[in-house]
Amino acid sequence: MEDQIKVEKVANEADLQQVFAIRRKVFVDEQNCPPELEWEFEDESIHFLAKFNGSPAGASRWRKTEKGYKLERFAVLKEFRGNGMGQALVAAVLNDLPGDAEYVYLHAQLDAMPLYAKFGFKKAGEQFEEAGIQHFKMTLQA
Repeated sequence: MEDQIKVEKVANEADLQQVFAIRRKVFVDEQNCPPELEWEFEDESIHFLAKFNGSPAGASRWRKTEKGYKLERFAVLKEFRGNGMGQALVAAVLNDLPGDAEYVYLHAQLDAMPLYAKFGFKKAGEQFEEAGIQHFKMTLQA
């Protein structure tokens, strides 16, 4: 059987809890992000859960901000990295944005920048620190 990646919009509490568990493992446990910074804007965000052969493997979200549409919290569990999971998450989130999403941006960790660049995101501005990790703002170029 060929490996299968499936990304779906979160539609129930059980899936949302799986998203939160993935983010806790990647951001809080693995990357040492402060937990109080990890859990914000949850109610106004559209969440996604990625599964690999049926197992919860990745998460992401988007939300509308004053500036535009922000893609956030891309997380893939260590054991599922390197198999296209990140690309599947980015594609699913971009495909879900409303038609009026003219300004789309994200804050990219340095090692994730090549992934976002594949989708047309370009670096904007200076490098900065967020939750103790170096980032660049990237904007989607039409």
